[in-house]
Amino acid sequence: MRRACVIGWPIEHSRSPLIHGHWLRAYGIEGRYEKRAVKPEEIDSFLASLAAQGYAGANVTVPHKEAALRAAAHADEAARSVGAANTLWFENGALHASNTDIYGFLRNLDDQAPGWDQTGRPAVVLGAGGAARAVLRGLMARGFDEIRLLNRTLERAIELAGFFGDGVQVLDWELRSAALEGAALLVNTATLGMKNAAPLDIRLAALPHAAVVNDIVYVPLETPLLRRAREHGCRAADGLGMLLHQAVPGFETWFGVRPQVTEELRRLVLRDIEGG
Repeated sequence: MRRACVIGWPIEHSRSPLIHGHWLRAYGIEGRYEKRAVKPEEIDSFLASLAAQGYAGANVTVPHKEAALRAAAHADEAARSVGAANTLWFENGALHASNTDIYGFLRNLDDQAPGWDQTGRPAVVLGAGGAARAVLRGLMARGFDEIRLLNRTLERAIELAGFFGDGVQVLDWELRSAALEGAALLVNTATLGMKNAAPLDIRLAALPHAAVVNDIVYVPLETPLLRRAREHGCRAADGLGMLLHQAVPGFETWFGVRPQVTEELRRLVLRDIEGG
């Protein structure tokens, strides 16, 4: 029986076992996918013993993504370009790493807002955490050569922009509403607007009606930002698809079948979110 797991601290909130468990049942695969809570001071030893514990690989969530990249003998371009890994697997006994958040972000927008990347106009990204790294790399891969980055802590945005170089312009958080002028895309990667978090205070008046607004938050699924974006006339893309699609490459690597993100899976995860 092939086994994989998701590693984090804390890990109780993770819905990865629900997603992968659904696919294991749907494709009739004899396998297991588990949650493993690993303290930060124990992550290096845990990853070093991953194969000995019988795992074919793992998903990695906060705060262990950078440690996962360091532990890998081989990292693909996606992981290296972001500076963090969320998917691990073994080839010929060696630990390999990737970052599938980039794939999940892009595939979600392709599904929910076809043509979103064809305008040649700027993108605006809010937040400068780990998710923002994947979003910025994805936007650059799709040809966005002007990205406006804003974060409540200016220094973190400057540091992140320095990692990516030319093409990422840092603006002060107080300019977040004005930064939407002429933009084709607005992506919120911050926790603002999440359930039990502070609201995202931003005015959409300057945002063109043809723009796409993506909130990677998925609890709640319809964030206040997405609701106001639709009222403004914009296309809105929720964050659940990113969660679902980023799981696809890992499952294929560990269990040998490339799974499909179906409406049935989406409803399953939504019921869990609403029940939580």
